[in-house]
Amino acid sequence: MGTDIRLAIPLSVYESFPKIASPYTDNRDVRAYFEKKAHKKLPRYCCFLKKSIDARHKNDIRVVIQARFQESDPGEIIENATLTSFRAERKGPSRRVVVCGSGPAGLFAAATLVEAGVCPILLERGRDVDTRTSDIQKLKEQGILDVSSNVQFGEGGAGTFSDGKLFSGVSDGRRDLVLRTFVKYGAPKSILYEAHPHIGTDYLRKVIRNMREDLVKHGAQVLFERKLSDIKVEDGMLRSVTHVSSYSDKDPVTIPCDALVLAIGHSARDTFYMLSDRGVKLEQKPFAVGVRIEHLQTEIDRSQFGEAFESEILHPANYKVVTSTSTERKLYSFCMCPGGEVVCGSSEENGVVTNGMSEYARDKDNANSAMLVGVDGKDFGSDAWDAGILFQRELEKKAFALGQGGYLAPAQRVGDFHEHKKTEKWGRVMPSYKPGVTMSNLWDVLPSEVAKTLDEGLVLLDKKIHGFNDPDAVITAVETRSSSPVRIRRDENGESILVSGIYPTGEGAGYAGGIMSSSIDGIRQAEVLLDKLFS
Repeated sequence: MGTDIRLAIPLSVYESFPKIASPYTDNRDVRAYFEKKAHKKLPRYCCFLKKSIDARHKNDIRVVIQARFQESDPGEIIENATLTSFRAERKGPSRRVVVCGSGPAGLFAAATLVEAGVCPILLERGRDVDTRTSDIQKLKEQGILDVSSNVQFGEGGAGTFSDGKLFSGVSDGRRDLVLRTFVKYGAPKSILYEAHPHIGTDYLRKVIRNMREDLVKHGAQVLFERKLSDIKVEDGMLRSVTHVSSYSDKDPVTIPCDALVLAIGHSARDTFYMLSDRGVKLEQKPFAVGVRIEHLQTEIDRSQFGEAFESEILHPANYKVVTSTSTERKLYSFCMCPGGEVVCGSSEENGVVTNGMSEYARDKDNANSAMLVGVDGKDFGSDAWDAGILFQRELEKKAFALGQGGYLAPAQRVGDFHEHKKTEKWGRVMPSYKPGVTMSNLWDVLPSEVAKTLDEGLVLLDKKIHGFNDPDAVITAVETRSSSPVRIRRDENGESILVSGIYPTGEGAGYAGGIMSSSIDGIRQAEVLLDKLFS
């Protein structure tokens, strides 16, 4: 196995190390430093297992490395990233499986099926990632929304236009498999050992394209601009699915199938309603709403790292914060994007939704993060399964109206927000949201309890990150799609509790949140499906 060593290396020392793009190295200087600290001779080859930053003491920042030394070359295990050892053709007859949605959950479910010898049909209501990128650019430049191809819908799912974070609180052995798969399809190898790996929207688009091309090469059928419009259920069992053109709701095609992986994402509201009408059990789920906050990235760097903030090893800095307030609700950050931009996440006409995005370099002027407050049935005013959807939609329409159309978003200086007054002039921080913002008073769009929690919470968080409550920081509304407002109920075996043959999967089903946990859930659900169909 080799010798494992964990060291907290002073920043100045680590800066003198050679740049290591791969987890594997036989660099003599690296080995010599570890030998000196370990007081013993070490094997030739070094494999970085984990790297993190310890910035608790800003005058003594350390890079914490856990490494394994061994005599044999660890080699590149990336090409052998295998999702399953299951081979369906050895266990039973051919079965028809449909995967609906090409976000992380859908893609990893499809990949697991393909490796098992099952070639699914993959339905995606949006467009391929390259065409989708052009559609989003048109929204940013011209304020023209394509309701089927946007930040929410299209190849790669909502996470494609995000920071590309690949870390999660989920503890699952499939995590390393997901990371190796991302590297196999073009992600930087450093994600294999970074404590908080990310690849940015630029690398993520490349990975998704390569993954889809490999699926097709090995027998999967991928259909873009095709929306799941109906399912046929008999005696509590799925019999077929029907899909139509996303742009005309015409040209219906019905597919008899044995199983449906339902990885539709958290914004496919029309599909939620169709499923409910066909007897699939959906229930209301708490989620969170709020705003996007922007600070100058250099100021976040300085606050987090002190005088060492300019070190290339450290910046751009990120953060994750939470605070309790007198409203008995917490304010917390979500999907923080260092050196990124705020983007339009709308998917319905006449509604404004904000989201955050950054590229791998994270080199833009502003840091942004969602600042969220939890909401539930008490806020929705109903216990109906769709009450959260209606709550979201109302906020999004209010934001659209306050933004004065064209998918402009209402935005405000933090200082003005505290004073309950409309912003008249920007300060040091300029809003990054495109197609643009309208100076506003966000108390006119946010629910009262959410606004009060934000008002108090920003002041409290300034004690954790100096400058967080900067009067010139910008908040843009409204963030409503942090997670699914519904849960598609499934049993302990992963199937829909009322309709056999349907496998609710990923974030839209209410069982994951983010790229990593959704990918893991996609693999898990495909494994469950394979075990049932071919055991």
